[in-house]
Amino acid sequence: MKSFHVRKNDEVVVMSGAHKGKRGRIITILAKKERVIVEGVAMIKRHTRKSQQHPQGAIIEREGSVHLSNVMDAGDFDARAAKRGGVVAKA
Repeated sequence: MKSFHVRKNDEVVVMSGAHKGKRGRIITILAKKERVIVEGVAMIKRHTRKSQQHPQGAIIEREGSVHLSNVMDAGDFDARAAKRGGVVAKA
């Protein structure tokens, strides 16, 4: 199994892409695809079919995935920002 620079439940900051600057906790790591699912980042809408829970069907909003290279550990990010004298990104 590959080892990555972040783990499940780590707090990370998205470094590039449409969600740049967002901060969240890692829910899942998709090792084969080299992607992570971060809480509250890259939200997508899934259309579900009728079921016992949703008799009419529903549109459920959930997290999409972000490539592993686009996230950085929040502690490292804050240390880097402090070293540069920059502003720390907030949730």
